[in-house]
Amino acid sequence: MAKAQFLRLLGSQQAVWVTVQAHRGSVPREAGAWMAVFADTSVGSIGGGHLEWQAINQARRLLSQPSGPSTRRYALGPSLGQCCGGEVTLQFEPVSASDLPRLRQHFAAQQALWPPVTLFGGGHVAAALVQVLGHLPFLVHWFDSRDGIFPDTLPANVHAEHSEPVQRAVAGLAPDSRVLIMSFSHAEDLDVVAACLLRQRSRGDLPFIGLIGSRSKWATFSHRLVERGFSASELAQVTCPIGVPGIAGKAPEVIAVAVAAQLLQLNTPTLSDQSEVTKDA
Repeated sequence: MAKAQFLRLLGSQQAVWVTVQAHRGSVPREAGAWMAVFADTSVGSIGGGHLEWQAINQARRLLSQPSGPSTRRYALGPSLGQCCGGEVTLQFEPVSASDLPRLRQHFAAQQALWPPVTLFGGGHVAAALVQVLGHLPFLVHWFDSRDGIFPDTLPANVHAEHSEPVQRAVAGLAPDSRVLIMSFSHAEDLDVVAACLLRQRSRGDLPFIGLIGSRSKWATFSHRLVERGFSASELAQVTCPIGVPGIAGKAPEVIAVAVAAQLLQLNTPTLSDQSEVTKDA
C-alpha cells in the first residue's frame, strides 16, 4: 500500500527516495528498505527513530536544493540516540513523475523475489487475510465459486477471480504457488486439495498446500483422499491446521495474522536477494 501511495503522489509532486543501500551490525531495517520524502509528508519507513528523523531532514534539504543521487553513512550509536550499534548507508535520490516507469520496474523486480500466493475461498478469514497480505510483497490470486463474494476494493497486489467449479483453477496456477484453502464448503475444500495433489503428482510445483481447519477435519479428509487413491506420502504434502503454532483465538483477524506469519517463515527472501535487486535498480 505504501508503494502505491508513493507512486500516486509522485505523479504530481517531487520527492526524495531514500533507500538502505548497505548495513553492518544490528540495524532497524534490511538493505532495500525505503521511504519517499515529499515536501509535507513521507511514505514508507527505513526503521523509525532518530535515524529516520535525520534522513527526512536531509531529504527535505535535497528537495529545496535538487542534485543527483548521494549516499550518507550513519552510525547507530550515542550520536543518534539508538542503541542498535550498527551502521547504515542510505542513498538519497531526487525523483519525479519522469521516474515512474523506472520505479515501477524496480518494485516489480523486488516483488518477483516473493513467491505467488493462491487463496481459495472468500469468507471472513480469507477477507481478513487479504487485508494483511495487502501490506506485504506477495502477489495474491484469490478464487471463489460464488458470484458477488469479493469486496469492491482490493489491495493492489490482490487479483480476485470467479471459478466454477473452484478446483478448476488449480491447473492454471503459477508454478511455485503457495496455496491456502478455506472455502465456504468442506466439499469444495476437499476437491481443491485433491486437485492440488493431482497437480503435485504430475508437476510437483506447489511447495505449500495449506488447509484451514482442525486435526479432526484433516483426519476425515485424509480418509476420503485415501479412498480417492492418494498415498500417505502425498497426504503428507498438506499442512492442516494452518498458521504458526501458539497463537490462541479464532477471530478471523487472529487467524489471518497467524497464517501470514507462516507464509513469511516459509517465503521471506534473503537479505542478499533484496540487496541484489537494489543494486540492479
